[in-house]
Amino acid sequence: MKNLKFSLYILLCTFIIAIGFSSCSKVLDKAENLSQYPPDGVFNDLAQSNAYLANLYGSSLPNSWPLNDGNSADESGGITGPDAITVNSSRIFWPYDVIRKLNIFINTIPTGTLADANKSNLVAQAKFLRAFLYFKTLVYYGGVPIIKEAQGINDELKVPRNSTAECFTFIEGDLNEAEAALPPKYSGNDRGRIDQATVKAFRGRVLLYKASPQFNSANPYDNQYWAAAYQANSDAKTFLDANGYGLLDNYSNVFTVKGNQECIMSVIGLNPGKVNLRGDDAVRPLSESKNATGGDQPIWALVQAYPMLDGKKITDPTSAYTYNEQSFWLNRDPRFAQTIVYNGAPFALSGKAGRRQYTMKNVASSLDAFGFAIQGESAYRTGFFTSKGLNLALPAPPTTSDYDWNEIRYAEVLFNLAESANETGHSNESQAVLIAIRKRAGILPGSDGLYGLKGGMSRAEMRTAILDEKYVEFAFEGKRYWDLRRHRLFATKLNGIHKYGMMATTVNGRTADQVNPTDISNAAAYTLLPENFGYTVTELITSGPTTMVVPDTYYFFPIPLDYINQNPNLKQNIAWGGTFNPEL
Repeated sequence: MKNLKFSLYILLCTFIIAIGFSSCSKVLDKAENLSQYPPDGVFNDLAQSNAYLANLYGSSLPNSWPLNDGNSADESGGITGPDAITVNSSRIFWPYDVIRKLNIFINTIPTGTLADANKSNLVAQAKFLRAFLYFKTLVYYGGVPIIKEAQGINDELKVPRNSTAECFTFIEGDLNEAEAALPPKYSGNDRGRIDQATVKAFRGRVLLYKASPQFNSANPYDNQYWAAAYQANSDAKTFLDANGYGLLDNYSNVFTVKGNQECIMSVIGLNPGKVNLRGDDAVRPLSESKNATGGDQPIWALVQAYPMLDGKKITDPTSAYTYNEQSFWLNRDPRFAQTIVYNGAPFALSGKAGRRQYTMKNVASSLDAFGFAIQGESAYRTGFFTSKGLNLALPAPPTTSDYDWNEIRYAEVLFNLAESANETGHSNESQAVLIAIRKRAGILPGSDGLYGLKGGMSRAEMRTAILDEKYVEFAFEGKRYWDLRRHRLFATKLNGIHKYGMMATTVNGRTADQVNPTDISNAAAYTLLPENFGYTVTELITSGPTTMVVPDTYYFFPIPLDYINQNPNLKQNIAWGGTFNPEL
């Protein structure tokens, strides 16, 4: 069975992530569990070594879209309450069990009998995975223990934390070593494996964080690390451009066309072995799905954030288009209609041609109505759904979408370059990135060719423009909360805010209690249009807190007490009663 598709190999070998090599039958015949310490000889067999590594891919990388991550930010409807993060709950990431398995692999493969080229390639992939895990842990807590060997029962297990600087150096070292032994780009049957393109793009992300205000609160935008971040992201873009990557012409296709030119690091979906990575059933309105759905519901703040068709903000009096709250969907950035589903909007789920989504009480299905509690008032509605990344053709309830999750896409590299360029005196490159993003989106260029952007922006204005653009470009892709955290903007953007939706309160001048049979039949025939309704901005209805609580202590999460109790050499972060400084 040679040259199996990367994802098919993993399915046949009962692992999670895709990888394509030969003779997986040998692995299936093994009685031993290869997720544990392997028996002698396993790493002398290429197929078994790849199977072990495949399992580590599945344990190290995200398995799906970051569903409802926007609840913690200003994207979707959840509320972060006063006890969202404590010293023993939420935002816990401590992957040392997987790191131990990676260390086994990294240290044992070189001693085996595989060909040297195979050894170096396998170790390189594993070192990237180790760097990926250490980076996420570092972003959570600051410096953590660096462990390069597989600890045994006779080893000293109570290891202290390394400094944040030491951790960044370790991660960069793993990435440098990985890049040197990997091919420039995997494609075809090998798509999904770590290659040089992945390493370069990810290094840009790592160094952007290293330079960020999160790790440099005393000198957030003039520290020494910004130059390295700019160089890494500039190099990444040059390399990606030379290897066929770039912005895809159609924004929606980025999420629905597998292996397109914007996909740099993808978690591969495969029907039937690994499906519904988007969580289609959890995002669709309940009328077209099952159980507790309606995840990633946009809030009014996100809806307002999309510019007009000429790229101007909805509040900008110089826009060629007049914004009206009662027709908020008209003449907007084309990404709006490709992301936001509003009352009366086309939403052809389950193959229902011409289907429209309604959210008004007594017009919509009661399962979808805003302000009408079916599952208790804690089941909030915002009056919006999202279509981003969904397979609309699937029947209800959807279970078989095999769209990939793109952990890194080309547009992220562009934004990382724009940020680092702006902080190092290359704002012309930042502007070029924003123009490219807006041009691809379908925003009109305007007579000045700036696509609605202000000319001659200051450094601070450009910084804000980049974050504003990324807010809409990456909606529901798990970026917003971490971008605000990285820039230390919780106090100005999240802490103390309330979240709102848009309720359709009238149809053809009639309130919900006055809805007549004609309205109901027109809704069933999908002939009621958004302009047939009247709208009211309404605070979300929940049974819990209504005010977001996101204090500055959340810039670094606490080491859970369970881990400190097991290892007294772990010092707690300063903001959580300890002595460890998680910054650089």
